[in-house]
Amino acid sequence: MQGVTVVDHPLVQHKLTLMRDKQRSTKGFRQLLNEIGMLLCYEVTRDLPIERIEIETPMTKMEGAQIAGKKLVLAPILRAGVGFLDGMLTLVPAARVAHIGLYRDPESLQAVEYYFKAPSDLADRMVLVLDPMLATANSAVAAIERLKERGAKDLRFVCLLAAPEGIERLRSAHPDVHIWTAAIDERLNDHGYIVPGLGDAGDRMYGTR
Repeated sequence: MQGVTVVDHPLVQHKLTLMRDKQRSTKGFRQLLNEIGMLLCYEVTRDLPIERIEIETPMTKMEGAQIAGKKLVLAPILRAGVGFLDGMLTLVPAARVAHIGLYRDPESLQAVEYYFKAPSDLADRMVLVLDPMLATANSAVAAIERLKERGAKDLRFVCLLAAPEGIERLRSAHPDVHIWTAAIDERLNDHGYIVPGLGDAGDRMYGTR
């Protein structure tokens, strides 16, 4: 599917299956989401620009590689997107963090914003928009629109599961934003949930209903 990368690494797929299991505990779900976040971050940042610098090892001088330019911005969509943060910050501890508060209206399924806070120099940084579920894509589209309004130009969307309907909607609204996901599921149900999916990621992370 154009504009979409499915991360099919065996560890990602194994952990995703564990997360889908409705018997998985809240603690176990959170831990797995954290671990998958780290693995997805590794894949999404595979093409980061690097520059050569000179260093001195205990043995001799040498030229090594380091990431060029300003560091990433991680932009979780609250609340479930926060589940990716710790794992990704373990890999990229210098990353900045934007927070985007959106909830889905249960009647219209449209995204309603209640909080937005981001670094002032988004235009100079790659921004990873994080949300475990790409279902209707209403939240993803709204979050990316707000980030673009604040100057973001280089955006990537990272999720755990995506529905075909959500992919089509996000790609239609923001064709410049590539999607990384661990799986593309079958469809959305009448309530806008991904099938077979894993339920509501936020509720499973925090033990709420």
